[in-house]
Amino acid sequence: MTVLSLPVQVSGAFQPSRSPLRSPDALPALSVRDLSNSERAVALYASDMPDAYRHRSRDDDQELESWIVEGAVRLGLDELHQSAAFLSGFQLLGRFATSEQTKAHRVRFPKKGRLRRVGELASLTVLIFRMSDEACERGKRPQVEGACRCAGTGWTEFRYELDEPTSVAKVNCPGHNPDGHIPSPVGVFA
Repeated sequence: MTVLSLPVQVSGAFQPSRSPLRSPDALPALSVRDLSNSERAVALYASDMPDAYRHRSRDDDQELESWIVEGAVRLGLDELHQSAAFLSGFQLLGRFATSEQTKAHRVRFPKKGRLRRVGELASLTVLIFRMSDEACERGKRPQVEGACRCAGTGWTEFRYELDEPTSVAKVNCPGHNPDGHIPSPVGVFA
């Protein structure tokens, strides 16, 4: 039986604890197929996978799968789902991210190169281990950590020219309204 340690969260960064508290056998059956792409990336980030790891062939698939499961067990499913939703939200925000959101992201994922690499590997695993419909749907629900420019409305202003007040357009917030749905009044008006 492999014993893995639970995380100790230090300022949002994932750090494994020194005491073994949980094993994969103590959790319900966990399949990589049940994790979204961003959940796989977060699990790989929290795992013991070396930073310089390179996937070379199909022979490496089993090792990659074990690291994903290890990271998921280490974090626990609730923390894994939440961190993955925050990661997705931050990636959608891009240049619209506030300094508060950027700081929270950097605290949660301090190693930028590792995060980039695990994102690439997580995308590769989608081809190797198909994703369940539930995981796919969960992956479509990003969350925004911290105050957002849109203040939760789903819309923010964009200025084409900073000194021209008439060059303002409303744009959808990638974190709160990624599909750009325009709110409509409820009911029928005649």
